[in-house]
Amino acid sequence: MSGKKDSVSPPLPWKTKLAIKILTTVTDFAKRSDDSVNRTVVRFMNLRAKSNAKPLKGVVATDVTVDPARDLWFRLYVPSDHLGDPALPVVLFFHGGGFTYLTADAVAYDAFCRCLARKTPAVVISVDYRLSPENRYPAQYEDGYDTLKFLDLKNCQGFPENADLSKCFLAGDSAGGNISHFVARRFAEEESEFRRVRVVGLVAIQPFFGGEERTESEIRLDGAPLVSTPRADWHWRVFLPIGSDRDHEACNVFGPKSSEIQNVGAFPATMVVIGGFDPLQDRQRMYYEGLKSRVTSDKEVRLVEYPNAIHAFYIFPDSPEAPLFITEMVGFIRKHSQVSQG
Repeated sequence: MSGKKDSVSPPLPWKTKLAIKILTTVTDFAKRSDDSVNRTVVRFMNLRAKSNAKPLKGVVATDVTVDPARDLWFRLYVPSDHLGDPALPVVLFFHGGGFTYLTADAVAYDAFCRCLARKTPAVVISVDYRLSPENRYPAQYEDGYDTLKFLDLKNCQGFPENADLSKCFLAGDSAGGNISHFVARRFAEEESEFRRVRVVGLVAIQPFFGGEERTESEIRLDGAPLVSTPRADWHWRVFLPIGSDRDHEACNVFGPKSSEIQNVGAFPATMVVIGGFDPLQDRQRMYYEGLKSRVTSDKEVRLVEYPNAIHAFYIFPDSPEAPLFITEMVGFIRKHSQVSQG
């Protein structure tokens, strides 16, 4: 990053400004005084894309149920032009929204997953996990891990034969980046329980982490688009166990109350993505440094920074950094797919 920012946001296209305004207004209005959420209001914000059994821009998308009792499901994206390719990598993706909002089939995430499936090419699985405050920690982590176990059985209808579960990647943005880390950590600790799945890579896109102490970027960029300090604090309050503070390890991942990663040798290569106008960037950089000091030297830990990017920049079509990021992520997946083969 170069120099001190003079504002909390770079110049943004009017469409992006409008989208952010609508998003923040609706989500703020949906929060009730008792820390519950008005889901009827939220539905107006969350535009959802339909699945498609026939190829759409080279991708087929179908919805698969993991556990009907908790309404756990995922959207499966298969690049139809690559069904004959050998050994496609598998990407398990977790959407953002502060653990509280949005869904796997939200229009922005649907577009991203289709793009990733087509350009890598890869089989992409977007998990629709349970949301807080109705479902607090650790429900989201359990949903992510149980979906990984479900894939290990490889018995879901429509799952392509050339999907190579030994080249599995976890990815997510914001809260989804947080979930990805903890699913990767649990996989590393219980690797021997998996027959087919091997997690070889993790892409943490502006992961949502925090702590009791305010960082310099949280103070300097308070009021930045989407992620203000009051909003972040509220999300942690309704996600963490009642009575916990923000030094709980789900929030402060390498903080004073965290436990160490067991079996670090099985923790995957990781790419951490940071935006220069994201108030969470200091926490994300601390996460990167924490991984660097913990995982084995043969595992890559890569930091990718976009100095003019806001939080969630890549879901906005007008963002100049979005295509750069897609290219970087595709390259990371391809590289570590080849490493796992070797």
